[in-house]
Amino acid sequence: MPIEKTDYIWMDGEFVPWDEAKIHVLSHALHYGTGVFEGIRAYWDGENLLVFRLEDHVRRFLNSLKIHLMSLPYSSKELIEIILTLLKKNRLRTSSYIRPIAFRGLGEFGLNPFGSPVQCAIAAFPLGAYLKGEGVRVCTSTWRRIPDESMPSTAKTCGAYVTSTLAKAEASMRGFDEAILLDSRGFLSEGSGENIFLVIDGVIYTTPIYASILQGITRKTVIEIAEDEGFKVVERDILKSELYTCEEAFFTGTAAEITPILEVDNRTVGDGSIGRITSILREILSKAVLGKIEKY
Repeated sequence: MPIEKTDYIWMDGEFVPWDEAKIHVLSHALHYGTGVFEGIRAYWDGENLLVFRLEDHVRRFLNSLKIHLMSLPYSSKELIEIILTLLKKNRLRTSSYIRPIAFRGLGEFGLNPFGSPVQCAIAAFPLGAYLKGEGVRVCTSTWRRIPDESMPSTAKTCGAYVTSTLAKAEASMRGFDEAILLDSRGFLSEGSGENIFLVIDGVIYTTPIYASILQGITRKTVIEIAEDEGFKVVERDILKSELYTCEEAFFTGTAAEITPILEVDNRTVGDGSIGRITSILREILSKAVLGKIEKY
């Protein structure tokens, strides 16, 4: 998916032209993955650009920094103001994606991160659907999600996503749209960049935090919506084989929103169409992101 160039990127305290937002090739993060990032959606309603759950995203961004012993000289309120100013300066009038990133820059040589300064940048650019809205074909990956005792799963760590890129590449080479990774114990974890839900006998199941998943903000929203609509939601370990016999399955994520899963490992999910519960949740979420349901 090509990135559409915009006018400005905020970087280390300044709004700089897109083509001037550069780092040194010996930056610590480029070699060792020492960075954290966020993914945030903004939706155009015809008059205004509405950023969905911005405070939650900035809070997770700052928590990721804390986990990796990094800090910024900006408060949550200041980062929110920077993001909103960036959207205005880029004159975005369409649904867009916001990518804050903080990383260890050029400093000392070696693995010790403390000799390299923490830099920060925020980009914002137009973005439509990340995955096929009508549904995707997925495969279970041969790669496993890294357990929390090896890599903090509650942080959006740059280096941790190498596993996701391998899983995504594997799925693409096998002719699938997306991959599902298992955790180190052999239970379902999540997609390469999405949380996962299954519907079995009318009950909605999703993988638990201890399955090495990211605590997704869209995941949290969907759970709230589902429970408000009277559906039972259960967080538990899910067997790989349950993917093959469930009635419905779908991904959730900032980029993916709610994406139906229609096929897993060449096995049709349900009757091969978007399920009833998935459709209900998608419809409500589509209103929520436009501010039509203030509760979410």
